[in-house]
Amino acid sequence: MIEVVLKKGKEKAVLHRHPWVFSGAIEKVKGQPANGDVVKLVDAKGAFMAYGFYNDQSRVALRLLEWDESIEVNEQWFRDKVAVAVKSRYSILINGVTNTCRLIFSESDYLPGLIVDKYANHLAVQVLTSGIEKMMPCIIDELQRLLKPESIFDKSDASSRGHEGLQTQNIVLAGNHPPERVEVVENGIKYNINIAEGQKSGFYCDQRDNRRILAEHARGKKVLDCFCYTGGFTLNCLKSAAASVTAVDSSVLAIDTLKENVMLNGFDTGSVTAIPSDVNKQLRKFKDEGETFDIVVLDPPKYAPSRSALDKASRAYKDLNRLGMLLLNKGGLLATFSCSGAMDMETFKQVLAWAALDAGKQVQFIYQFCQPEDHPLRSSFPEGEYLKGLLCRVI
Repeated sequence: MIEVVLKKGKEKAVLHRHPWVFSGAIEKVKGQPANGDVVKLVDAKGAFMAYGFYNDQSRVALRLLEWDESIEVNEQWFRDKVAVAVKSRYSILINGVTNTCRLIFSESDYLPGLIVDKYANHLAVQVLTSGIEKMMPCIIDELQRLLKPESIFDKSDASSRGHEGLQTQNIVLAGNHPPERVEVVENGIKYNINIAEGQKSGFYCDQRDNRRILAEHARGKKVLDCFCYTGGFTLNCLKSAAASVTAVDSSVLAIDTLKENVMLNGFDTGSVTAIPSDVNKQLRKFKDEGETFDIVVLDPPKYAPSRSALDKASRAYKDLNRLGMLLLNKGGLLATFSCSGAMDMETFKQVLAWAALDAGKQVQFIYQFCQPEDHPLRSSFPEGEYLKGLLCRVI
């Protein structure tokens, strides 16, 4: 096996089992590995440290897999990791109240660059590293053996694959092409989702627990759901007898699907106002019209894709939350989220404090939202913690 030599003094993160080795930490490569090959990482004295995927096109030149030299990283190694990850999600799916979740979460499930989402009997897969791409035949075979899905569809993110020097094509990997509408159930609520054409892998199952928790506060309340997509927070609030929900999203397809989902669940369509619009513009329009709400939900897309974008993103988060606070009745609740891994919780709280100051409001943080158990946080990989949120009482 080809050896990659680590620079002296760069051992700490590897010894702590962090799965990334950046190109600047590598002293030399003994041989010419192809991108995606499994190589042996050794320290400056030649002692074994770990096995990992190699890619000279990426800033993360090595994605580490195994720290035990006696264990061979072969097809069976990958099959075992897939099987353990899938089995660990059975408790989410067993009672039939939910049949959609994330089955494999990349580094957090020890499979760097592999994301698998289950939607009823269909799988949406993201293949984001050259190493995982090489192992996909055995990974697909194992997923078929374990789950017997009707389809496995590639929904890989183009920008992530670009960092690895990979091309992107959303294609059927196994089985049939997924239908235009797949009906799934989450928290006992039905959703029609579009795997092939929808955002990301088709649905945002990382908000499953947070939707249910927020909905506990919605009975009899007037709710504004911003960046609503296909209606996750909207439908949970309707199930909990919210007086009304106004849902806003820039995607006409998402708004149309939300309306379908309201009818699919037999909710009162008269209780829902669905608006296809830019959220920031719509919030300003509501403010100018004197519109107010009891609960405002802000679940925007990723504003900070990297730490270098954090200052600009913080300003965007601050302005968005300021507008949300101005639309709340006194004592109303703001449920606000960030899916930017570069934005840690303490920084997010500070941004909200600035927003409150600008809005002339006082804020109490009454609950911290996080990602659910099918998006686990690996102790040696804090970068896996991306979703954070706060439930705020605004006075």
